Amino acid sequence: MNANHDEVNASTRGRQITLRSASELADALPFVLGFHPTDSVVLVALHGENGRFGGRIRIGIPRSPGEWDSTADQLAECLVDACAQRTAPPDGIVGFLCQDPRPGETAAEVHERLRPFAQRLRTACGALDIPVYEVLCISDGRHFSYCCPNPRCCPPEGTPLALGGTSVMAAAAAYAGLQVRGSLREMEARFRPTGAPGDAPQRAALDAAAAAVVPRLVEGADEHERARLRGTTLALAGRLLGRFAEPPRRIGTDGARRGQAAVDADDDARVDPAEAAAVILGLQDRLTRDRLAEWMEGEAGAAAARLWRVLARRCVAPFEEYAAAPLTLAGWVAWSTGDEPTARVALGLALRADPGYVFARLLHQACNQGLDPETLRSCLRQEREERTAAERTAAGSVRRVRTRTRTRTRGALPGGPRPALPKARPGTARRGRGTPAGVRPTGRAATRPGRPAPHQGGRRGTKSGR
Repeated sequence: MNANHDEVNASTRGRQITLRSASELADALPFVLGFHPTDSVVLVALHGENGRFGGRIRIGIPRSPGEWDSTADQLAECLVDACAQRTAPPDGIVGFLCQDPRPGETAAEVHERLRPFAQRLRTACGALDIPVYEVLCISDGRHFSYCCPNPRCCPPEGTPLALGGTSVMAAAAAYAGLQVRGSLREMEARFRPTGAPGDAPQRAALDAAAAAVVPRLVEGADEHERARLRGTTLALAGRLLGRFAEPPRRIGTDGARRGQAAVDADDDARVDPAEAAAVILGLQDRLTRDRLAEWMEGEAGAAAARLWRVLARRCVAPFEEYAAAPLTLAGWVAWSTGDEPTARVALGLALRADPGYVFARLLHQACNQGLDPETLRSCLRQEREERTAAERTAAGSVRRVRTRTRTRTRGALPGGPRPALPKARPGTARRGRGTPAGVRPTGRAATRPGRPAPHQGGRRGTKSGR
């Protein structure tokens, strides 16, 4: 390791440890990120005299060397700007280039092939007045230094990585309850289609759903039809969420990898192709997606994380772009529940599926800057409470209208109460009480001038008895 900076402090949930060599620095990388990076360039900011770990940034190594210059400049600028916005610009940077050998290639050859990229990273950071204290190449279980010229601590053939769980960083992480979730490649595979024969039925279901749903989502579509689609999607997603409330039924017993594969297989069996296609297409509506983002914590959040992972795996070719919505929801739930490594992986895949997906871009930026997700959680809770209150008010109004309608129509129904008659004026009932049936009452109105007196015994229906 470069003698100019021989100590780096890493914080593990309040517990500070000191890394004194390149080997310890390489061993600490998976615990800093939460997974083993594969095919990745990683920059980590250092703060203070002892080099306390700060912000970090990771991206895939560009396949074309022609992209290395622009990638190095963008990585350096993004890391420095993010640190400056959060606390202060970094006092130094350490970098990592992680890539396995190609077929027929050795780890030492990988080290030499990536040397120009490492040098470009150093000059990009130097242009921003930030020194780079170390850049390590990690390949095939060995690490190489681009900055240390001492062959005794950093030999040209590389140094083997420590066995898993034996480094000082591993001990500190185990004490703090942190865990490494496997390699980046394995984490990404859990969000991607498996390529199994089951992809064909899912592709057919997506074709059918797209023909029925897309015309109702495009600009200018009927709002009533879009609202009906929104309600159908929310109801179906709610039913699917109920299925994931139960824990996985089949878990492997011969290692974590098979255990995860068994969990994913069990989750896939809970959703048939038609249901998955309907929800995937329905999620392309922004309001529907925002409503489902409210499943973000507690038991609902845990169940939703498994559901979104299943739907992301169902976005088979040529529907890969539709995976941006379930991947973004998976990343949001992971970030909301404290699983930042999974959140970064899911949100990165969402932006890979659709680089212009605004929700994924905002969440990815907030997660990388270390912001608190509680701000967004509070907004979603408030929207849910306001919507629930409005729905209750509307439901109460409907019930009152229905009650009044039933009351008004009950008298006209057979067997219902007779409508009340207007009360007679005082004295009218007394005069009419002694009038014989069939005889019109006498009085001034009955003997108006020019009209004959009424005849007694007039029959109903005759001219005299009308």
